[in-house]
Amino acid sequence: MSEKVIADFVARFSLDTFDSPEPVKGRIVLSQKRLVLATSDSKTTVPLANIFDINVGHVPSNLESFFQDTITIAYREGDGRRAAVVEAGTEEVSRFKTVLFKAELNGSDAKVKHPARVGGRVTGASFRPAKLKVEPGAVRFAASESVTVNLANVTYFQKENRDTGSVLVVRHADEGQSVTSEFAIESDRKLNLLGRYLRLEYSELAQEVEEVTTSEEEMEALVAIYSGARSGDLAGTLGVDSSHVTMLLNDLREKSLIDEGEKGLSLTAQGQLLVSDRIETVNT
Repeated sequence: MSEKVIADFVARFSLDTFDSPEPVKGRIVLSQKRLVLATSDSKTTVPLANIFDINVGHVPSNLESFFQDTITIAYREGDGRRAAVVEAGTEEVSRFKTVLFKAELNGSDAKVKHPARVGGRVTGASFRPAKLKVEPGAVRFAASESVTVNLANVTYFQKENRDTGSVLVVRHADEGQSVTSEFAIESDRKLNLLGRYLRLEYSELAQEVEEVTTSEEEMEALVAIYSGARSGDLAGTLGVDSSHVTMLLNDLREKSLIDEGEKGLSLTAQGQLLVSDRIETVNT
């Protein structure tokens, strides 16, 4: 392999081309062009251009009894579809997931419309060319005015088909505001992979939020902050005295649902997701 190696480790893996579903121990090597899964007597090479899906934790039903922490890689081989399941420790799987998405997506030609919306207001922005880069905890679209989406702040995303092609619509927190950005990549395969990466990060955040419990009063405070209320406004908005607001805000900070910076109160990613879920429930 002449190109630069960006990951090289030993793990258990299984391919759907094996005679037995039981995993084997071997070497996983990832370069900027291909993924190689090798044992002492076999080697499977997968061009990165053939990979169309990457998933963490999901294992085909016939392999569930063999694996724990996994990353599943779906790829095309000729006219058929294949799958490889790699097992490693939780941290190793997380790191491998990130470098694999980087290898697939970094440097891709893209178009970005940001912000397409601020809150519910349409801005009238147009698409401009950009280069996509996956960074730790973020995706960045490098352009004349670069756009960085912190993945922990993503509260909603959806692939939509437009007359001009497919776009990924992403709602996320940006400096205390809820903004919507739209991204397009010439390759539909890469757009699907970007959507998968966001979905995996979103799922991790959603799991964290499921463990958080809030009272109705705390939720009302979160909705008020989401709507732009400042700490000094909350007493009147909620109909309570200022000392009670202080206690309420302390509880929300302890639950990692709010932050307070130079621009005042803002919701964390978890807070944004809770409020988004509440608003969508009310609207439906």
